[in-house]
Parts: sequence; structure tokens; C-alpha cells
Amino acid sequence: MALRALRGATTLDADTREDMTSRVVELLETMFERNDIAHDDVVSVIFTATADLTAMFPAEAARKLGIADIPLMCAAEIDVDGATQRCVRVMMHLESSRTASDMRHVYLRGAKGLRDDLPE
Repeated sequence: MALRALRGATTLDADTREDMTSRVVELLETMFERNDIAHDDVVSVIFTATADLTAMFPAEAARKLGIADIPLMCAAEIDVDGATQRCVRVMMHLESSRTASDMRHVYLRGAKGLRDDLPE
């Protein structure tokens, strides 16, 4: 097993607790499914959110999946002119037997196209 990093991102339609919860859960579930990740494979998860998302921490939404025992951290995304709005990004650190090139990164909704250079 090697330590790997898996990237993902999604956008919200509105800055609400409901939208944050549904979109973060959708993103994490997709990351877990596409990469055959088990709970115990995950080492830690870092979330960033754009400045226009203030209703809820993404990590709080992630706890709805039952991953409260995994270290979760939130940070502010750098506010760059023209950047994708209402965007949550994720970097998940996990142990995996997959090679780095076999990791399937996940970009949903308005975040599609942020990292076209990474395989899905």
C-alpha cells in the first residue's frame, strides 16, 4: 500500500446548509465509489471553499457520511478574479494499492473542467 492523494471538486447552486450537505456527500460518495475506497483507507481530507460559501463548513457536511473519526480540515480557497464560484475542493489522502495514475479524480457540476489534465 502507498499513500495517495485524490482530488475532487463540486459547486453549489446556493449558499445553504442543504446544498452544502447534498453536494459534499455526493462528491465524497462518488470519490469513494470510483476508486473503490473503504473507510479505513482514508488518512485525512482537506476541504477548501470559495469566499461566497459561508452557510456551513464542508467538513461538517462530510460527517453525514459517518467519517467523523477521520481527520477533516477546512480552509479558504484563494479568491482569484474569474475563478469558479460557490466551489468546494477536496484533497483526500488515502492508502491504496493503485498507482497514482490509476486514481480517478472527481469533478462534478460546475467544477467539471477545472482539471482537465487529470484522469477521471
